[in-house]
Parts: sequence; C-alpha cells; structure tokens
Amino acid sequence: MNMQLRSQIPYYKPTGAECDLFETAYDKGLPLLLKGPTGCGKTRFVEHMAAHMGKKLYTVACHDDLSAADLIGRYLLKGGQTQWVDGPLTRAVREGAICYLDEIVEARKDVTVVLHPLTDSRRTLVIDRTSEELTAPSGFMLVASYNPGYQSVLKRLKPSTRQRFLSMSFDFPDPESEIAIVSSESGLEAGRVAPLVRLAGHIRALSGMDLEEGVSTRLLIYTATLMAGGMGVDRAINVAIIEPLTDEPDVQTALRDLVSTIYG
Repeated sequence: MNMQLRSQIPYYKPTGAECDLFETAYDKGLPLLLKGPTGCGKTRFVEHMAAHMGKKLYTVACHDDLSAADLIGRYLLKGGQTQWVDGPLTRAVREGAICYLDEIVEARKDVTVVLHPLTDSRRTLVIDRTSEELTAPSGFMLVASYNPGYQSVLKRLKPSTRQRFLSMSFDFPDPESEIAIVSSESGLEAGRVAPLVRLAGHIRALSGMDLEEGVSTRLLIYTATLMAGGMGVDRAINVAIIEPLTDEPDVQTALRDLVSTIYG
C-alpha cells in the first residue's frame, strides 16, 4: 500500500468521455468502479485524474490477505506504547483524498462490508477499535477496479457491492492511440512502435491458445523501453512479451513464429 502525490501529471490519452465521468463522479460524491483487462490503463487513468485535479491519491493493491484492518488501521507498539495508526482508507477519508482499490475482487470479504457505508448516502467509515464514525468530506472519493476476465465462483464481486458504484469499462486503446501512448511512455519513435502494436493486436485476437489474456499496453511499454535503450527487437519481445505471457514452450514457439511474420 502506498500514497502517491505527483508533482507532474502522468501521461494518459483519453479514449472517450472517461475523464468527464470521473470529474462528475467526484463532484457528486459518487464512488466509481473501473472494469477492464490487466494492463489496459485503469491505474494510470486514476493517477492522471488525481494529479490533474490536484488531489492526494492513496493506492491500495488488493490481495488475498488484505483485511479490513489493513485499510482502516490498527494499534501498533511504538516506543513501548500502543498507538493507533490509520490505514490508507481512513487517511483518505480524514484528508478528503482519493482512495483507489486496485483489483478489489482479490480482497477478503470483510473489506467490502467496510466499504458499503462509504458507498451510499451515509458516506461514513466506522472504526470499531476507536469507537469513531467518520463522515467523508466532499473531497473524498472512492475508486475501485477489477478484471472481469479473472472472476471465478470463489472470487466474484457481489451485485450488492457492484451496484453501489458507478461503473465504467476499459479496454485496450485503438492502434493509433496505443502507438502514441507507448511512444510517449518509452521514448521509442512511433515508426518502431507501430509493429509492436500490430503484434499485440494479433496476439489479442488469437483463439484456442493457452493464454489467459492478450499482451497488455504495459508490456508494450516495457518492450519499447528496452528497444529505446538499445536492446534488439527479438530479445526485447522475448523478455517483455513472450516470457511474461506464458510458460508453455509450445505457446512460446507459436508466439515467436507470429513475431517472425510481423518483423520478417
């Protein structure tokens, strides 16, 4: 868990009216849920909007062991004394900041129970351990994200939670936009980025191959960054696209064959 306060606005290329929706949700005090595949720009979008609006951002990467106490806070021993230490969600509420829960579906069930009073007209956070009930100020905003493609019976965002949020779907950018994004982030000229984006499009369109997801924009940026630093195309693609996507030798071979058709 970390707090991010950016002096510069992170690069983000809008693909629709998502920036306007974010600002409207903030102005109206409404929680926002972002849905989309891994690496398609959800986190960068939140970072961009927080910096653009001059808001402090607390980002929490959700995982199996994330509990409500991790978000709210706990008593810790400091200098021989027991002191209460706020968690990131509590700090965001107290300060009127943005709290972003990345991949919320990965968190334990007690986390969503804590969020419910914050995502309706009450806008309150109850801290049982300190007997506090905090009312979120107008500047507080709760944003969450998840990847619908990874949902399973055991890890599924319940309708009772999902229907408390405004919701917005994200996907990979169109080729022209993705070229601009990868070029801007990596420093690699657009002409050399274009084949990478074309390769990504082919991988995402593959069916019948043992891939949980297609290559993300994030991996394309990694690849282009390596290439901009002088690494050869084949090696950069291997370490930043093929190896991260799969451990299966047969699938890796098929992907390398695909690379050969793009690059000749």
